[in-house]
Amino acid sequence: MNLMDILQGQLSEEMVGQLSEHIGAQPEQTAQAANGIFATLLGGLANNASSEGGLSALGAALDRDHDGSMLDDLAGMVGGMLMNGGAADNRATNGMGILGHILGDRQEVAAEQIGQSSGLSASQVMKLLPILAPIVMSVLGKAKNSGGLDLGSLAGVLLGGAQQAQQQQGMGDLLGNVLGSVLGGGQQQQQQSGAGDLLGSVLGGLFGKR
Repeated sequence: MNLMDILQGQLSEEMVGQLSEHIGAQPEQTAQAANGIFATLLGGLANNASSEGGLSALGAALDRDHDGSMLDDLAGMVGGMLMNGGAADNRATNGMGILGHILGDRQEVAAEQIGQSSGLSASQVMKLLPILAPIVMSVLGKAKNSGGLDLGSLAGVLLGGAQQAQQQQGMGDLLGNVLGSVLGGGQQQQQQSGAGDLLGSVLGGLFGKR
């Protein structure tokens, strides 16, 4: 299961155009930023799932709020959020709440790094984050339900998704920079292990502690 491929497949050309108009950017920049957001959120989720408590909380959130049904009318959900200025109608679409659980107070740091990679400003990326975060949770919830995944399998899928994102052309360095900042690796660790290797070393270390 390649979560990055699944996530990228959710964004139609029309939807990317709508998001681009919303933030005032070119579609190519928006698509690149979306890839960075998806990859970063997968890495953050894998980080959260590295502890037993974090994994249990994630599983409970998926069962309660994110069964994947939102994907049946994703265009309608995104269109509604754009009309409401990114506001959520329910917990399944509460992008700000989801971001708070995944990235905490490091959202702006992540936005700056993703912006540098895509050519967008941090403020433009910040507008995309709460719209795309519910898509990540819905895809993960649908994968859990349709695949009958237990918590251990869910953690494995997340780690695999983050590693798949790292392997994509041009994504390794971005993930190294973003996750180094978001997860606390910092510049020193980036210099020691190389930005492209940081995701594997950070997540490998986290999962090794379970």
